Formats: sequence, C-alpha cells, structure tokens
Amino acid sequence: MSIIRHDENAIMSKVVEHNGVVYISGNTANDNSVGMKEQTAQVLETIDGYLAKGGTDKSKLLTAMIFISDMSLKPEMNEAWEEWITPGCHPTRACVCSGLGSPQTLVEIIVTAAK
Repeated sequence: MSIIRHDENAIMSKVVEHNGVVYISGNTANDNSVGMKEQTAQVLETIDGYLAKGGTDKSKLLTAMIFISDMSLKPEMNEAWEEWITPGCHPTRACVCSGLGSPQTLVEIIVTAAK
C-alpha cells in the first residue's frame, strides 16, 4: 500500500493519505489578532483545503482533536465548529486545554477523514 504525502517540509507533512484514510496535521489560524470564533473559522477553512487535497471533505470526518488555550473560550470555538460541520456527519472529537505555539494562538485542530 502506498503512502502519499502532501505539503512536506523539513519536519512534517500537512496531509498524509494511506489505505483510504486522510490524516491532516495540526492547523492554526493565519491571523492571530482575531478572537476564538474567527481563528477557529480560519482553521476550518484551511482544513477544507487540505481535505480536498487528500481527495475527501468534511462530510467524511472520522475524528477531530481540538486544542484550545483557554476553556472559557470553548463556546466560541463550538459556535464556529457548529456552523462548519456537515449536519449528521459529526466525527468523534476531543477538546483539551493546552499551551499553544504563541500566546495569541487560541486554537489548533487535527482531523482524520475517510476518502
């Protein structure tokens, strides 16, 4: 079975395809000057692009791991998530509070999807 990697750099690939499954690396917002809902929406838009690169879409999500810097902001993250997710296609999901790459980074999301 082949492994296909997209957008590789010196330390990682942003997308890996293997055996009918697409793995998307952790993604953060491009503009960290905005709030949680806006950062989450940016991340989800980026994920849409990577899912397409892997030949799938958000309706085929299997799992999501969400890291947020402050649990009090979780309702704002959930707002963006609920606007984005395909109804009836909810993946398994975990949301944990974690220190992220910078104090301005509020959310990082990792997803896995079927093809």
